[in-house]
Amino acid sequence: MTRDELRQFDGQEDRRAYIAVNKTVYDVTDSPLWENGFHKPDHRAGQDLTEELSSAPHVRAIVERFPAVGKLEEEAPATTQKDAGKIVAVLVIAVIVVIVGLVVLL
Repeated sequence: MTRDELRQFDGQEDRRAYIAVNKTVYDVTDSPLWENGFHKPDHRAGQDLTEELSSAPHVRAIVERFPAVGKLEEEAPATTQKDAGKIVAVLVIAVIVVIVGLVVLL
């Protein structure tokens, strides 16, 4: 599950409430402590809470009580304009090489 997919499970409007901790996605929907996707003081479902909960005591033991429903995937880094420019340059060179090769053969 990607972070974008996780955001859809925010516990609002009858949607399931999922949280991610240490790359595991848990379903907290049925917990009365996660009503409507909110957990006091300020945690929200649909998010990776690994950093937020890193200093909380007994996090692993508590979170692992909930059903695990998947793994949080690392998303590929976005292609930058600079990278896109390099890709276009390589493609242009490849087309030129093919055209020159065809001209030589004819």
